[in-house]
Amino acid sequence: MRKILSTSIVALVLAAGAGVYIHAAAHRNDAGAAATAAVDIGPGHHRILVRSTAPGSMGHLAVVAGAARTTSSVTCNRVYAAAGTAICLRPDGPLATYQIAVLDEHLAERDTYPLVGVPNRARVSADGRLVTWTAFVTGDSYNGGQFSTRVGVLDTRSGDLVADTLESYALTRDGHPYQAADVNYWGVTFAGDDTTFYATMASAGHRYLVRGDLTARTVTTVAEHVECPSLSPDGTRIAFKQAVGGDPVNGWRPAVMDLATAAVTTLPETRSVDDQIAWLDDRTVLYAIHRDQDRADVWSASADGTGTPALLIPDAESPAAIA
Repeated sequence: MRKILSTSIVALVLAAGAGVYIHAAAHRNDAGAAATAAVDIGPGHHRILVRSTAPGSMGHLAVVAGAARTTSSVTCNRVYAAAGTAICLRPDGPLATYQIAVLDEHLAERDTYPLVGVPNRARVSADGRLVTWTAFVTGDSYNGGQFSTRVGVLDTRSGDLVADTLESYALTRDGHPYQAADVNYWGVTFAGDDTTFYATMASAGHRYLVRGDLTARTVTTVAEHVECPSLSPDGTRIAFKQAVGGDPVNGWRPAVMDLATAAVTTLPETRSVDDQIAWLDDRTVLYAIHRDQDRADVWSASADGTGTPALLIPDAESPAAIA
């Protein structure tokens, strides 16, 4: 069944190599493919939802509780979940098109929406109300055919598209209004009020942590050299990937910033971490390390920079801790 959204989704359609904006005023709200009955990501269950990279279950969502691992029939390219709501970014048909699927606590579809671009990041607010995604797109005139990023935010309760792009928000950089054609955003993470968010903003070769307001439609820079932020459960720290030597060509290392003091703790990980880090709890972070193009493992590390990273879940990526 197709329904009209209370707020039209503005989708970016790529035609003949150029970006063309159209209004996509409908989405699918089917009964949905039922997932494995034993899978439960509802509140009160201490487990971790992941995307499997194991042979035989590549791309399938799995729930890990201790040593037990339950694999579902649902497949995604990227996933995240909180409070019984999951966002699944996945292919939509045989062509190079994608969709956003909002899943319930048993990973059954609640709604699906078209997604233009290649899925990259996904997050859900702590109460399960808001979902956000980042996709790579082409066609921006300033970018010479290279990839840019697009961020969207959806209210899963009302069906409203809260933000179809952050580029239209009023941006303040270093205390001054800032506008530039090459401004890009990615990697949104929500605060507990469902209004405040953090993200990465890039322009003129610089990458910043920004704080945004979904109601006021404003964005303000907080610090430089912060990518793919992830707000801690207590709302006091940002876990992020930090480019080695300030240059992404050198790879990234995981780090944690205290929002009150701006102090940065680099975690004891020597491998490159190209991921939006997740929090297991207020003391521990999770991230994926790729062994090759397809295979990855989820590792854990202490957020205070002590100890040694530990392999937590083999053959997995895109972790989301379910409290």
